[in-house]
Amino acid sequence: MLPPAKTPNNRPRRPADPPGTAARRAAMRLLDAVLRRGDPLEAALPAATRGLEGPDRGLAHAIAAEALRRLPDLDALIDSATRQPLPANAKARTALRIALVQTLSLGTPPHAAIATVLPLVDGGPRKLVHGVFGALTRGGAALPELPSLPAEVAARWGANWGNAVVDAAAAAIAAPPPLDLTLADPDALAPEGTSLAPDHRRLVDPAPVTNLAGYAEGTWWVQDIAASLPARLLGRGPGKALDLCAAPGGKTMQLAAAGWDVTALEIAPSRAARLHENLSRTHLPAKVVIADALDWEPAEPMDALLLDAPCSATGIFRRHPDVLYRAHPAIIAEMAALQARLLDRAAGWVRPGGRLVFATCSLEPEEGEAQIERFLATRADYALEPATAGELPAKLIRDAAGFLRLLPGTLADVGGCDGFFIARLKRASA
Repeated sequence: MLPPAKTPNNRPRRPADPPGTAARRAAMRLLDAVLRRGDPLEAALPAATRGLEGPDRGLAHAIAAEALRRLPDLDALIDSATRQPLPANAKARTALRIALVQTLSLGTPPHAAIATVLPLVDGGPRKLVHGVFGALTRGGAALPELPSLPAEVAARWGANWGNAVVDAAAAAIAAPPPLDLTLADPDALAPEGTSLAPDHRRLVDPAPVTNLAGYAEGTWWVQDIAASLPARLLGRGPGKALDLCAAPGGKTMQLAAAGWDVTALEIAPSRAARLHENLSRTHLPAKVVIADALDWEPAEPMDALLLDAPCSATGIFRRHPDVLYRAHPAIIAEMAALQARLLDRAAGWVRPGGRLVFATCSLEPEEGEAQIERFLATRADYALEPATAGELPAKLIRDAAGFLRLLPGTLADVGGCDGFFIARLKRASA
């Protein structure tokens, strides 16, 4: 056998990485961005996968997302096979997470999973990763049928909503969510599927979105059934409606399709560009304003105002498991404080007799029930206007206080939905 080639400095040249290693290296960068820096997974994706082709980019995202769904169980396996726990952000732990999730959840053969991960670590950690992975796979290691939630999240949701909701959340994150579409009108061209509400379609195992009937014609847009409810509770126009924090535009398009004269406010130019693209594709009219709602104000009072406020986004954990690791109590408190400022400011923009819908895709009471209770205690000119049965999908009911709270387990028998809090308020007539 010929000796390894030498480099100019007389050191053996390192063998080339096996095919597919670049995607695993990108997955490691993604996990580091989420778990160490607290970045959203989707926001970290462009930088982490720079230089990769589409399939490898998709593989890196799939590995990182599945590792986040299964992180507590992966770590439990790793800890069971090491004498001392590895540091949370150690490269060896991350490499083992990537190798194990491929083999135990994504169907990658063990030899391929470990071969493409070992180049991510050097020296002693490399031997450790190889040894722990081999011990676990030879020993028949397996992941539980339902994922475990992070301990902090399980304790918080259990205290707020009960252990049944924690169990429902584990079941929800284990299954791919269905695809919900909102139609511009009842007769719009759309794929076949089930309907949970007017102008709605639910698809299971759909083709790529751009290949579905009606996409090119702009007759519908992707929007979870829960996310479609705030705009539904404002009913139909005519009248002037303001959609705050509007991008990517699902609620703006709903309001425009319902006959409202819509102004859509968005603080981020990049997100406003996406809103413009969606309006262009669906041929729906709205005035888009790029501004901060804490500085801007409308020229005249609004008949309807929708505030889908910035939040911890813990309700969208099915599609974005990274929120389970980023939404710590400090973030929840920060978001609740911002929501209070936005709600207090926006309330003055609604005409007497007009309606305001407040919503968050959060499972935290501080960003829902407590927020509206605080608001109503300070604004005698506003009152809660509970949704009626005819305004909601048949399987949804408001809670005893009149709020609409969607928790893990809601609509579980038909595919579930995102977690949401929604309250409709009416301003007293002058």
